[in-house]
Amino acid sequence: MPTFIRLTYYNSSEEKEKGFFEPKNRYVAKQEDFEKIPGNPIAYWISNRIKKIFEKSEKLKNLSVLKSGKSTNGKNEEFFRYWFECNFNNIFFHATKYGENYIENFIPLNKGGSFRKWYGNNEYVTNKKFAYNDSFLFKKGLTWSDVTSGKFSARLKQHGIVSNNVGKMLYVIKETQENSILGLLNTNIINELLKIIIPTMHFDVGYVSELPVIFPKEESEKQIIDKLTQECIDISKEDWDSRETSWDFRTNELVRIMNYEFLMLNESKKNNSKSKIQNLTLETIYNRYCDYWKEKFFKLHSNEEELNRLFIEIYELQDELTPDVPLEDITILKQETKIVDGKLIFNTDEIVKQFISYAVGCMFGRYSLDHEGLHIADIEVSIEEANSKFNIQHSTFTIDDDNIIPAFEFDFFEDDIFKRFKEFLKITFSEETLYENLSFIANALGKKSNESDEDVIRRYFHKEFYSDHVSRYNKRPIYWMFSSNPKGAGAFNVLIYMHRYYPGIVAKIRTDYLHPYMEKLESEKNRLQQSIDNNVLSGQTLKKAQNTIDKIEKYLIELREYDVRLKHYADKMIKIDLDDGVKVNYCKFQDILVVFDNKLCK
Repeated sequence: MPTFIRLTYYNSSEEKEKGFFEPKNRYVAKQEDFEKIPGNPIAYWISNRIKKIFEKSEKLKNLSVLKSGKSTNGKNEEFFRYWFECNFNNIFFHATKYGENYIENFIPLNKGGSFRKWYGNNEYVTNKKFAYNDSFLFKKGLTWSDVTSGKFSARLKQHGIVSNNVGKMLYVIKETQENSILGLLNTNIINELLKIIIPTMHFDVGYVSELPVIFPKEESEKQIIDKLTQECIDISKEDWDSRETSWDFRTNELVRIMNYEFLMLNESKKNNSKSKIQNLTLETIYNRYCDYWKEKFFKLHSNEEELNRLFIEIYELQDELTPDVPLEDITILKQETKIVDGKLIFNTDEIVKQFISYAVGCMFGRYSLDHEGLHIADIEVSIEEANSKFNIQHSTFTIDDDNIIPAFEFDFFEDDIFKRFKEFLKITFSEETLYENLSFIANALGKKSNESDEDVIRRYFHKEFYSDHVSRYNKRPIYWMFSSNPKGAGAFNVLIYMHRYYPGIVAKIRTDYLHPYMEKLESEKNRLQQSIDNNVLSGQTLKKAQNTIDKIEKYLIELREYDVRLKHYADKMIKIDLDDGVKVNYCKFQDILVVFDNKLCK
């Protein structure tokens, strides 16, 4: 019988040389043993128990139907969109079968995605022409990504979704086995078995279908597995839907917790709830957010380890595997937390930035404090029409009427983004806690010792918000920044909401914002110059005034040049079609918008 020496765990040639002579690294295997494993890999190192599992157990392909979806043949940009790019009413979420008659242009798409377990990666929609004739099309099932940088991970995929070739699908024949199979697929057992049978990083259906499945003998044990799995799904879904980029997003988490606290106080008969709610600060709510999600995180972690333990016993692999799950492998709160020295640490800046992003969404009318979910997400829908749809008589927080919000370094306009944000804070919390909340936000954004809270937040809106937004929306921003500097943070910056675009908006930006801003800058420069000429200023105040004058003069040169470019586009009265996607529409204005990707319009 052939003898094999396994040295894959050694990193250097010296270690491999020493390992070569270690008896523990020597394996004797029979050729016929390789034939017991799907694909006949030369897996000489595996135990007799694993060989028996492959030889005697039911195969996954006998319990389910596994499928690869349709390929675009390299034409992804033609067929696929992020769901938030399109008219929301043009997406049909409830398709049940191929050939179903519906008027919407898009249907949800399963396109694989990053390493994530239980639920999520629902980001795309596809042209309805991409649907293909298959009896399993749109059915509920389990899915995994063909290629990921991490381990194998499976997720529940709800009905109404079509898959492409990298979003693999598994349809369980007996629906009562769905949770058990999903629970199994996310155990460390499956990752170990896949290492044996898959020679590449592609988790193709042919390999996955050969996985051996062993169910618990006792019904009570199966019920425990199903319950644990369902809890994992529910926690992961709640996590996924807590962000704006989920099509099931309802409201920002800090706002949700604040509303919950307000509801609880209203139900309490003990004291005046109004006075109590005014004592709730953003920091208090943030701490309750951390407590809430920390509990969810470790519940998920506990469930995953318990599922590992249960299946390790079922597969009789106690001598080979442990149920341990590294905290890094828990796939919720990936943006909001990090693992440091084995501890879960919350990223305060990210959580605050999500709150700010939601506030901007309320300014534009994408969201409303008067109801959960999207408010305006379809072009040519007026504020009045949206309010009427949701039976809103008086908005709690006013939507910007012209869909243009200035984000300037200088505070010259009533609808300035920082002023609107302060108003949002007063409404969601209270005027009494405003400055305490501004301080918490400024510290989260990286306040320096020589900065005021207002300066920090205004700087964030002026220089950083847009890059955060572009990143949050995967380089397909729904808020666009018209800027006199293509790199952003220019002398002139205003934001608009793509879904409320109208052909005259560029002209309005020029006449109602750019020209008045230039006049206000000229006036400010003259005021400061007059103070200097009259010897009113001295010392640091004089130096600051002169620096401001120099800055304004540079700004005015930039703004005059931008005015020429802006007029060129204003005269065109350009129309856009949301269903063309951000890339096509954004590139129609590439000379007057922030350039966040040099390759976008090529």
